[in-house]
Amino acid sequence: MTAADPAAARRGPLAGYRVLELGSTVAGPFCGRLFADFGAEVIKVEAADGDPVRSMGKQYRDKSLWAASIFRNKSLISIDLRKPRGQEVVRKLAAQCDFLIENFRPGSLEAWGLGYEALAALNPKLIMVRISGYGQTGPYRERPGYGVICEAVSGLRHITGDPDRPPGRIATSTTDYITGLYAAFGAMVALVARHKTGKGQVIDAALYEGAFSFMEPHVPAFEKLGTVAMRAGSRLPGNAPNNLYPTADNQYIHITAASDAVFRRITKAIGEPALATDERFATALARVENEDAIDDVLTRWTMRHTCAEAEALMHKAEVPAARIFTIADIFADPHYAARGMLAKVPDDELGSITMPDVVPKLSATPGAIRHSGRRVGEDTRQVLTELAGLSADEISQLEAENIINCGGKTAKASKA
Repeated sequence: MTAADPAAARRGPLAGYRVLELGSTVAGPFCGRLFADFGAEVIKVEAADGDPVRSMGKQYRDKSLWAASIFRNKSLISIDLRKPRGQEVVRKLAAQCDFLIENFRPGSLEAWGLGYEALAALNPKLIMVRISGYGQTGPYRERPGYGVICEAVSGLRHITGDPDRPPGRIATSTTDYITGLYAAFGAMVALVARHKTGKGQVIDAALYEGAFSFMEPHVPAFEKLGTVAMRAGSRLPGNAPNNLYPTADNQYIHITAASDAVFRRITKAIGEPALATDERFATALARVENEDAIDDVLTRWTMRHTCAEAEALMHKAEVPAARIFTIADIFADPHYAARGMLAKVPDDELGSITMPDVVPKLSATPGAIRHSGRRVGEDTRQVLTELAGLSADEISQLEAENIINCGGKTAKASKA
């Protein structure tokens, strides 16, 4: 499928492509959201009681706020994938799609007759995006793998937090988002390949590998030097100054200098230009060896200023520095507003809801948010009629047998 006409281009660069999303919770749905944000037709399949993400995070008026964002721009249908007739419906849909996204445990789709070989026989152009904890091969392949568990296996969790405390975590599903992003990138690479070969392929995206890729500086350091990376708190190992500093009003500011030129600007801003030629600080390597000393210098300076004063002085000197923003700060920030990063999106139940806008921003063919995530099964009847070619009687029969859900009582009772 292509997006050659001007109207399709206005809908987004992926308009004309169709995605069947079988994934659940975060990694699979986030990957699908990226497609949907840039114009692809994304059909999300849920069980009758809804995707687990609907019970995660905050609720408002019995609606999942997370689901409203991560399911945005998608058609939501409900099919029981574990029943043969449900699997038959999925095969009909997959035959009409360019991509299929799934994040079940390896082997699940094969057990249901929905593996890549079976679906590619119906649709040789199909690109299957497979997200799992540990990948489709290897001794850990059948282990259940949530993002935070695979983050522990990746080594990334070991270096997160303060050195005198157990490993911490970021208060969001970091590894799921990392891997969903890799999976979407892999799908785009596979699409380029399909334009050349006419055939689809499988993207094998493992959660632990997505997180492990962020360990890039620490891998060669262990192989060559035997260095086991450790938690460093707010510092960035191997770069100084690059830390969080307390201010006079009991706040914190992060200041960093990745180059000697920036460090020279810091020394002028704090009124100690001689530090730029001090042998302890004159080079980046020397500063790393003396990071405690340079942190002491900057702390003495920041403690003489409020956070706002320190930030203003650093910005005036063209030094990378920032206070630590809260979500309340973000809602009040003029730059976020100017860039349109807080998108107010129409919502059938709430009137509107604010969510992060589409990223990245494309100059000629930008993405867009058309609507928020809807109720479980809201689009089942329309999709199965138009795409799977099912009659009204066939749909009613499937609904009576609990093979599909068309937004009936079960769906409305869920955290839609």
